Amino acid sequence: MPSPARNSPARVLFASLIGTTIEFFDFYIYATAAVLVFPKLFFPSSDPASGVLQSFATFAIAFFARPFGAAIFGHFGDRIGRKATLVAALMTMGVSTVAIGLLPAYAQIGVAAPLLLALFRLGQGLGLGGEWGGAVLLATENAPPGKEAWYGMFPQLGAPIGFICSASSFLLLDWALTDEQFFAFGWRVPFIASALLVIVGLYVRLKITETPAFKEALDRHERVRVPMLTVLKEHTGILALSTLGATATFTIFYLMTVFALSWGTSVLGYARHDFLPLQMIGMVFFGLLIPAAARLADRIGREVTLIWATVAIFLFGFLFEPLFGSGGVAGVILFLVIGLGLMGATYGPLSSALAELFPTAVRYTGASLAFNLAGILGASPAPYVATWLAHAYGLAAVGWYLSAVSAVTGLALYGIARRSAQFAPSQA
Repeated sequence: MPSPARNSPARVLFASLIGTTIEFFDFYIYATAAVLVFPKLFFPSSDPASGVLQSFATFAIAFFARPFGAAIFGHFGDRIGRKATLVAALMTMGVSTVAIGLLPAYAQIGVAAPLLLALFRLGQGLGLGGEWGGAVLLATENAPPGKEAWYGMFPQLGAPIGFICSASSFLLLDWALTDEQFFAFGWRVPFIASALLVIVGLYVRLKITETPAFKEALDRHERVRVPMLTVLKEHTGILALSTLGATATFTIFYLMTVFALSWGTSVLGYARHDFLPLQMIGMVFFGLLIPAAARLADRIGREVTLIWATVAIFLFGFLFEPLFGSGGVAGVILFLVIGLGLMGATYGPLSSALAELFPTAVRYTGASLAFNLAGILGASPAPYVATWLAHAYGLAAVGWYLSAVSAVTGLALYGIARRSAQFAPSQA
């Protein structure tokens, strides 16, 4: 009897990386457009700050949709398998992104424009809610013993790569087009062009086979009827701790990207083609710290690495105003390098840390829910709250906000570490 087909390490890691790169590229082009484009084209107002806040509100919609995406795709990922679910999640995200690129503006269809924008943003959130967990499990459930964090960091690399591709596309458009051309049609190009990336991602994912851990769970008849209910009833405590344990990761990232871009271009006086390259420098350090932290996590433990990274984020909050508030290029670069580097330090081990907390039968649902609920708590309010705090109390208040969130995350990670020390997790 022939042995079952197995995925090669290169195929597994590339499939997990390419999917999250596409997903985060789609997500970031929306985040960039939410700052640069949508306030003018979809939320016209006599008060520019009001338009930005309304645009940020649609940005937040996706984070509230992501837990629903986690529940829906997680259900099928735990019931029918990782592969088919990953393909469906990528399609959901891709179709929604292209639809945004084809959407008429407020001047053409009135109030229907922001309503449809919110609807398609909802679709983006549903797709990404299902994508992340599946990509992480594709990597970690194929990982050799002792290399779970190393394999699990490959989907995480999709975040900096996707951001750099997104920022590069807007920079190219900025250099190639006038302002009139950019707002007339240029901003649509990245959204529509993402269809080509989705086709590549689908091709790669259709070539992979199911993960060994899921096959073994099927052989042992471990599937549960409704994974979501099982997670909520039997793993309530660890779901709450893991959600809080990932919250600061989201907060710092969206402060360093969406809020920083908005504040840098609207208050500090940077043109978008000047500020985006500064963010890309920080993204390089984000990408470099992801594998470094994953290596460390495989040696000393996921929770320990995350706790130290969170302590560093707490301290960084007190540097927010001195560095970013200076407005000088050197201070802004240092601000972005440190902040995004710390993001990499916490993001690298996070995927494997969340996955190992849940048993195979509900792992897709549990890890996805924790990750995406953390998005609601940490990311969805971050640009909005930070903008309000900065205008009302100054940039120092934004740093205090980050430090407060990281303190809560640190306590949750300590709780996870104590639990891991007391109970041997069931990871079959």
